[in-house]
Formats: sequence, structure tokens, C-alpha cells
Amino acid sequence: MHFLLFLSFFLAGIHTLLAQAPKKINIEFSDFADVNQTEIPDALLLTGNVRINHDGAILTCNKAYYFQKENYIKAFGNVQIVQGDTLFMNSKYAEYNGNIKQAYATGNVVMRSPEMTLSTDTLNFDRKIQQAFYNSNGTITNKDNTLKSKSGRYYANEKKFQFLTAVTITNPKYVVKSNHLDYYNNSGHSYLFGPSTITSDQNFIYTEKGFYDSKKNVGHFLRKSYIKYKDRLIEGDSLYYNRNIEFASATNNVKITDSINKGIIKGHYAEMYKQKDSMFVTKRAVAINLVDKDSVYIHGKRLLVTGKPDNRIVRAFDNARIFKTDMSGKCDSIHSSQKTNLTQLIGKPILWNFDNQMTGDVMHLIGNDNTQKLDSLKVLNNAFLVSKDTLGTGYNQVKGLNLFGKFRDNKLYEADIVQNTEVIYYMRNDAHELIGINKNVSSKINLTLDGNTIDTMTFFTNVDGDIYPEKDLPENARKLRGFIWRGDERMKTKDDIFPPEENELNDKIIKASKDELAKENIPMKIRKETLNYDKKKKK
Repeated sequence: MHFLLFLSFFLAGIHTLLAQAPKKINIEFSDFADVNQTEIPDALLLTGNVRINHDGAILTCNKAYYFQKENYIKAFGNVQIVQGDTLFMNSKYAEYNGNIKQAYATGNVVMRSPEMTLSTDTLNFDRKIQQAFYNSNGTITNKDNTLKSKSGRYYANEKKFQFLTAVTITNPKYVVKSNHLDYYNNSGHSYLFGPSTITSDQNFIYTEKGFYDSKKNVGHFLRKSYIKYKDRLIEGDSLYYNRNIEFASATNNVKITDSINKGIIKGHYAEMYKQKDSMFVTKRAVAINLVDKDSVYIHGKRLLVTGKPDNRIVRAFDNARIFKTDMSGKCDSIHSSQKTNLTQLIGKPILWNFDNQMTGDVMHLIGNDNTQKLDSLKVLNNAFLVSKDTLGTGYNQVKGLNLFGKFRDNKLYEADIVQNTEVIYYMRNDAHELIGINKNVSSKINLTLDGNTIDTMTFFTNVDGDIYPEKDLPENARKLRGFIWRGDERMKTKDDIFPPEENELNDKIIKASKDELAKENIPMKIRKETLNYDKKKKK
């Protein structure tokens, strides 16, 4: 019984060893066969229509040396190695080791599969792991692209090329360059790692970690990435791009630089349609425009930018705000036109110029085309101008139907308030002593201002009122109907235009981005759509 059990184990072991032992090369056909121990010792010389079979691979050539002891072949002239119906390799010369199932080919080497053709001078192919590699400049062509590189490795099972030296992909629409690229020739998917570029007539893309689908013409770029057009630069932690419709979206630390209009738009999410010349930005969105060595900031929960460079319009929605060093304001929405140099504050607008507070139903800020400075201001319906008395606790107030102001060096220096005007003004002498409170009504008031103070005040037509000593004018008579002082809402820095929750979000995103950049850059994980491409294709 023990002997039979031992014998069965022994025979099973022998069977396993035989199964693992290298298969012998099988010579299927040759016009002539000869042995020449002097010229080629221990080799069988095969000449004419040589056909050799080894473990599912067929080798054909004009002449071959077969070394039986080494299970080794040297093949000459019109060499072809065929593996099933998926891989064909042609060359002038090849060597094949049956023990380790490795092939070496040189001289106009061409490897073909249903999806691609590889041309190089020298190629090594390991059948055990189904990998081919070259170090002698190679060109890969398929239906969509041409790839050139100094070296490369082909993974037959995955249908993937990997390049770790300079590689160039040429497509009719663009050119890709990288020093580390994984390319799947069945799906046309490229995985870029390290400094890489995609150049086309429309734009220039840079990334240090990215994905590009050459069949669908879409890409996703993750590290230090940007898209550069002729008139703008798009940056962000994560960029998505669709070449077919010229659409791009960016997430986190988004920055769009307008080189023509000297403007910058920032946020943490943006969508751009190049063909429509439109852009949508949200999450701490702000449009920054350079005006006379100063920057104007426009913020809204949502920003919409439309129009060509010479006719660009910025719209800010939901709690819109505007800021520059000498002016700030807020309203429900802002409409700013590059062509007309008109910025409209719509929906409960309020504006501060230095310490002057202005309110009304609608406000228009008009710029000067030549100087690129603020030229004039319109406050339409329920215009109200308020400033604090410089030394006391009172407030200078002027109200009327409309206000028309003029700027000099971006400072409001003159204003006309028209129709049903009313005024309360604290009058002081040269020693800054209060001499009385002017309270009257008229048809029109002209003001000249010097920074924070009213310099002169002129009343026109149907003037009715008086100058009251301070003690004779009670507190409840020192404020015009509709008076509200909102100085605590005034924005004094550019960061004040953002709500606290947006600043908190901004701090979190910036920290997360810095932490990510501090980590070692590693290649992007291969997507399921790449790994399952052939399965989906069959379905």
C-alpha cells in the first residue's frame, strides 16, 4: 500500500517536471538540411522555406542554424515570428531561445498587432511575460497617432507601450511630448507623468501628471497643469479638457489670466467655452482688472464672463461686491462692459468713495477710454450721499432723485444732486469750530469735495431752509428720511469682499494643495475605462 502511494507521488512529480521542462523546438519544414561541424559546430543548417514551431509560435525564414542541445535558433533573411493571430514580428535577422522563450531581432524590425505597427532597428521579445522592448529609436503607428521614442517597452497582454525617455505622439490635431508616458494602443489612452506638453494650433497644455484620450479628444490633468490660449492662461489643481467642443473646466486654485485686457479671474471652480467666448466661475470667484496702476476687484457667488477680448462683459450674481483702494461697494448683481467702460451696480447698491457713502436704486460707474480711469458716476432714483462730520458725531447728508458725479484721479471731486434735494450739513470755520447746521431743500445742489470732506455747496432754485445753532436743532431733526449709516459694512481691503464661509473654504483648499504638492509625485492610477476597453468594445 505504501509502495503504491509512493509510486503515485513519484509519477505525479515526474509529470510535473515534464510539464515544466522547456519544449523542444520543432522543425516543420526546410528545403535543405545539412550539418557542417567545421563551419557551424553542433548546429543543423536549414536552407529554403524554413518553418519552425515552438509552443504556439511559428518562425519562418530563408536560412536558419538550429542548435539542438541549447534549443536555440539563429534565423537569417525574411525572418517572421507569428504568435497566434495577434502578433507578427519581421526582421532581417533573429535569434530565439526555446528554453526561456525569448526572441532577439535586428535589421528593419517591424512588429504588428491588429491595433498598431512598431518599427525599430533592434527588438527583444520575452514570450513568457509577453513583453517587447527596444533601445534603438522606435516608431509606433496606428489609425490615429504616430509615436516616436528613443526606447520603449510593449506589454502585449495589456496592449500598452511604456516610454521612460523622450517620446513624441503626433496626431493631426496636436503633438504630445513627455519623458514618461504609458500609451494603450487599443484605446488610445495616454498617461503622462513628469513634465509633459500637448501642443496644437488652438492651445498649449502643460502637466506633470495627466490623462489624455486620443480617440475622444478629452484629457484630465492633475499636477502643476495649465492650458494656454493666445489670449488667456488657465491654471488649476485639476483641469478637464474636451478638444472637440473646446471646453475646459478647472477645480481648486483656479486662475484665468487675460493677457489682452490685463485681467485675472480666480475661484475654485470654472467652466470655459472657447468657441462661445464664455466663462463661468464660482467658489470664491473674483474678477481682477488693472486700472491705472490699481486693481478693481469684482466678486459674486457666481461670475459669468462673455464676449470677445474687445467686447468682454463681466457679470457678478448674488451678493456682488466691488473693491479698489479708494472705493468699495456691494449690491445684488454687477454688470461690467469692457467695450462701453460701464459698470452697473444693480439691486440695492451701496458705494463708498473714501468716507462718502452713496446709495440709490441703480448705480453706474463710467470709465474713460483714453486714461483707463474712472470718469463719472450716476446714482439713479433715491440718491443719498452721507459722510460723517469730521470732528463731531453727526452726519452730513444730501438726498435727491438722482446724483451725477465726476472723478479726478479716481476721486469723486464734484457731484450734482437733482430734483427734490434735501441737505443737512455741519458747517465749521477755519478753526474747525461748528458754526451751525445747514438744513434746507432746493431743486438742485452742486457739491465739490476734497477727499473726505465737502469743500463747497451750492443750492439752485426754490431754496428753502436755514442754518441752525447746534442747540436749536434736536437730534431727531438731524437725520433725513431714509437715513441709514452703514459704515461697518464698508470693505477696507480686497479680502473683505468675500464672505467668511468662502474664506474658510479658500484656506482649506490652499492647505490641501500645498500638502499634495509636498508629496512625492507618483503616476496616475490606471482608469477602469482603460483596463476594460476591449470588454466594452466586444459588448
